[in-house]
Amino acid sequence: MSIYYGKEQRALQAQFGTEKMAERIEQLASHNEFNDDAKGFIEHSEMFFLTTIDDKGRPTVSYKGGDIGFVKVLDANTLIFPSYDGNGMFLSMGNIIGNAQIGMLFISFERPHRIRVQGTASISQDPEFLAHYKEADFVVTVKLEELWQNCPRYIPKYEKIRDSRYVPRADCDTPLAEWKRVDLLQDVLAPADLAKAQAKGTIDIMEWVGKIQAGADDA
Repeated sequence: MSIYYGKEQRALQAQFGTEKMAERIEQLASHNEFNDDAKGFIEHSEMFFLTTIDDKGRPTVSYKGGDIGFVKVLDANTLIFPSYDGNGMFLSMGNIIGNAQIGMLFISFERPHRIRVQGTASISQDPEFLAHYKEADFVVTVKLEELWQNCPRYIPKYEKIRDSRYVPRADCDTPLAEWKRVDLLQDVLAPADLAKAQAKGTIDIMEWVGKIQAGADDA
């Protein structure tokens, strides 16, 4: 019995004559353990896309980034990653509390390749896990259910220019997110962020938007 295909997928496969190919791909590409190749690719990734399910049953996707090694494969069925400071909404983390089912897409644009992960997630503030990640709010543990590799077709090849200046690192202070300097937000910032914003000076929202549109390093 297929773990991927329901009646809707089967109907489309029949329409396009791809039933046998779909069966073969599931047999060859689907795994329920992280092998050495998958572990190496995942742990070398500096980003991935995370899908969670909200309280209305709707899927949502977010970008998660860090330095190489910020996702760690602990064993054949488990990985962890940090939840760093964000916008205070806690959409992904809240969704995980309500529905543990998640999807992860690891993708490289420098050497086109991608791996998809399906699993169940939980969030923790265990000091032992948090010790791996400076300034993380939570550490997310993912128990693997299915993993499969896709071909690199349609992935454009890009060249990396620089690391993100905002990733927390042990050897330097983490810069304040530029949007936290926006004047319209000063009355709702956490005290520590407010002090940093006041020290740097506030900006109006269009100045920040202009930095984003220009691709400024400090946007």
